[in-house]
Formats: sequence, C-alpha cells, structure tokens
Amino acid sequence: MGARADERYTIRRQVFRFFGAGFHIYDSEGGLVGYCDQKRFRLKEDLRVYTDETKTEELLRIGTQQVIDFGATYTVSVPEGGAIGSFRRKGLKSMLRDEWLVNSATGETVATIREDSQLSALLRRAHDAIALFIPQGYHMRDEGGGDLASYRTHLNPFIHRLGVSVAREDEVVDDLLILAGGVLLLAIEGRQG
Repeated sequence: MGARADERYTIRRQVFRFFGAGFHIYDSEGGLVGYCDQKRFRLKEDLRVYTDETKTEELLRIGTQQVIDFGATYTVSVPEGGAIGSFRRKGLKSMLRDEWLVNSATGETVATIREDSQLSALLRRAHDAIALFIPQGYHMRDEGGGDLASYRTHLNPFIHRLGVSVAREDEVVDDLLILAGGVLLLAIEGRQG
C-alpha cells in the first residue's frame, strides 16, 4: 500500500464515486479497520465511520450543526452518543494555510492541527496541478507544542491517500480522535483539490 513504517493508519479515498466519497481506513499491517461513507449535497456534514463496508457496526460519528463550513465546529461522538471531542476550523487562517483547533469532550482546546508549510499551502492553492506534486502535510500538536500526530498525503494522482502517524499516547487525544482528524482532513480539505 506504500505506507511508511511510522504510519499507524492509512486512509484512502475511493476512486470513481459520483455521489459522495468513501474512505477505507487501514491499520499499519494493511487490515481494514474502518470505512466512512460521505454523502454529497448535504447542507450539514454528517460523516459516519463504520468498522467495515457492511456498515453494520458504527465506530464514530463526525457532524456539524452549521451549514457553512468556513469556521464550523465538527463534533466527534461514539455510537452511544457521547462526544469524545471536536474540531473547529479556523476560517480566516485556513484560507492561506489549513488550521484546526482540537477540543476535548468538555470543549477545552487541547491541540491544534496545522498544515506544515505556508509556502506549500499557497502554491497548492494557486493551481490544482501544483497540488499533485506537493503533498499536504499536517501536524497535531498539544498546547505546549509537543507532537501528538502527523498526517501526510501520498503522491499519487489517481488515489488520494492520507497516512496517519501517532507520535505518542495521550489521555485526552486518543487514537479515535486522531483518526477522526484524519477522516475530517480528507473529507473537508480534500474537497479543495
């Protein structure tokens, strides 16, 4: 699959879907651990992550109450209904360089996800063809600046693939929240090109 040794998860967007997007989530061994079905033409984003393509067992739910996602907050919850955290897109800052606030279940900001390079971000936004040759990279850092996770797109013009590396274990920002961040980046930022 082309994953780096330090990547705990790989999220791949399905190719050739006309209505919506599908994402397969693999572990470091290449085993399927999740599937997300994103419906198109919805006013409010509602992403459901299941354990597999049969969609019988839900793993996560990522949704927003806002119609416009410019500075939307996306709540991440488990099937029982309890929120485990949320992501808030920093609207104005994300126009030039993607940035998200990561909040705990209580709403306290505990980390940030930021696109790695300002210059690369600007070049990717300048023209879609440039985005094919300059992959996106993001880092999730705690409030003290310590690395929690990183996300990077793989260079492949035919398959949109995001590698997720977990830098260290954290009590508040666990694997499910890190994985939800990857799904959100691929679903929301991936629409930009």
